[in-house]
Amino acid sequence: MLGRKRFASMPLAIVLAITGCSTKGAAPVGSSSSAPVPSSSTAPQTPPAAAAPASSAAVIATADGETDGIKAEILDLKRDSGGTVTLKFTLVNNSKQDVGFGYGFGDDANFHITDFDSIGGVNLVDTVNKKKYMVARDSENHCLCSRGLSGVGPGTRKNLYAQFPAPPDDVQKINVVIPHFLPANDVPVSR
Repeated sequence: MLGRKRFASMPLAIVLAITGCSTKGAAPVGSSSSAPVPSSSTAPQTPPAAAAPASSAAVIATADGETDGIKAEILDLKRDSGGTVTLKFTLVNNSKQDVGFGYGFGDDANFHITDFDSIGGVNLVDTVNKKKYMVARDSENHCLCSRGLSGVGPGTRKNLYAQFPAPPDDVQKINVVIPHFLPANDVPVSR
């Protein structure tokens, strides 16, 4: 084992070699360089910062549920590059009862069985062009939306999403209709 005096008198390069540290690619202390530091496959990687929880996201619209204390907070309705729009919202349960999904939020008219425990019945209504946009579907008729959902207990929240065919580019606002909620009218469509 190295004594304190022997360790202190070793050249810096040997100390760095023993401890596994490297100064390669590092900016000098006090430097304001913004150049990225190259990563090494042997150096431990710092995990990326965690995304902020949905509760801290800006709410752009709300819709009250049929049951007192239950609401939907619409966080985003954004055009995607593939000709779709993605709706992100949080179901907030401030009631004293569970909110189950089951068949209650699905598209009963066309996809009753495949929409079990999903939000496949959410839709967008373009009142100017008099058009209704249903949730997009994959080749097996599963909605491109939150699926396999469990209930939302009292005092809890659940983040949800659904994708739709994009309305024309000139549509800047649209109504969001979630089963068992009042419509959220004139929700802005962002890019």
